[in-house]
Amino acid sequence: MKATLLLFISLFIMPASDTEHVFFWGQNGHRATGEIATQYLSKSAKRKIDKLLKGQSLAFVSTFADEIKSDRKYKKFSPWHYVNMDLDQDYEAAEKNPKGDLVSGIATCVSVLKNNNSCEEDKVFYLKMLVHFIGDLHQPMHIGQKEDRGGNKVQVQWFGKGTNLHTVWDTKMIEDWNMSYLELADNATKLSKNQVQAIQKGTVVDWVNEVHEITKEVYASVESGEKLSYRYSYDHFGTVRNQLQKGGIRLAKILNDIY
Repeated sequence: MKATLLLFISLFIMPASDTEHVFFWGQNGHRATGEIATQYLSKSAKRKIDKLLKGQSLAFVSTFADEIKSDRKYKKFSPWHYVNMDLDQDYEAAEKNPKGDLVSGIATCVSVLKNNNSCEEDKVFYLKMLVHFIGDLHQPMHIGQKEDRGGNKVQVQWFGKGTNLHTVWDTKMIEDWNMSYLELADNATKLSKNQVQAIQKGTVVDWVNEVHEITKEVYASVESGEKLSYRYSYDHFGTVRNQLQKGGIRLAKILNDIY
């Protein structure tokens, strides 16, 4: 009991620079994508997903794939969170990671969920993973360069504090907007039926190549060591919101096709 209390207290008194290593990146972003997806699910998909997740929402399970990173038995899933590509390549031409990537990871999740012989435990696990991976796909720095680990080695300052380009896009801009995931989802752009259908067109590979075009713009938007603040958020937070919404709409399309 004493050890549990000390751990609980330590999480709240730990310096800000250390808490980034305790809490997983991009929680609100993933949850917003999950919540947006729920708005576009068919009745059949909602019913079957609710049964599998026992009432837990897509938003709630959207961070599962990050939470399990602390358990070494799930280490094999780490490469499934991203795709490494040179800026002048598309996915088809890029060298593939033999351990898998976002595209192969998503394909595996869909295959398990469509297989009538998959056990319930596997279906629940891969559904949670799928929700997260579709969110990752739409974060431009998850389709980044191998040499800088998707912008993790591109050091910048965010409002005077050291961080990296990946974290700015994963977390910092969303945090500084100071909205809950429900507020982010509720304030997503209102789209027509034709606009939604246009977003849902294409394959996972098509979506990766589309996001990679944004990745190029993100890399070009900063120089290493640059001091970023209000202007950067003003210029780029609209893109963050668009990507969260596209991720949700496309996640719903995949789930509706499965169920």
